[in-house]
Amino acid sequence: MTDLRRPKVGAIAVVLHESRTILVQRRNPPNAGLWGFPGGHVELGETALDAAARELVEETGVIATPRRYLTNIDAIHHTGDEVAHHFLLAAVLCDYVSGDPVADDDASAAEWVTTQDALSGGREMSPNVARVLRLALAERR
Repeated sequence: MTDLRRPKVGAIAVVLHESRTILVQRRNPPNAGLWGFPGGHVELGETALDAAARELVEETGVIATPRRYLTNIDAIHHTGDEVAHHFLLAAVLCDYVSGDPVADDDASAAEWVTTQDALSGGREMSPNVARVLRLALAERR
């Protein structure tokens, strides 16, 4: 018997350009209303690197080239004692190519945000955004 309740694989695109990063405000649960990096599900046969770049275009219209994996994140959301959602997210550092973020797909807003503002705690963020952003900044030095 196949267990249909397995973690889902996703990818997030971490784009740095001119002391800014792209963040989106999620439209849908489990992180509706929270700000985070653009991303979504990895499709069958697609690498997480390619998924991060595709999801970036779908959610923001921005084009970037995936460079390398930064880290993996277990995003586990509970409802009471039950696991409601479990995503394994590959955080992908991407090199900016072109475009300005415009919210589309499952993002209700998309913006270039200074890295300082993203780390300041002034917005309600998805878990791990600051940690992943710090990894990306260290990588770019």
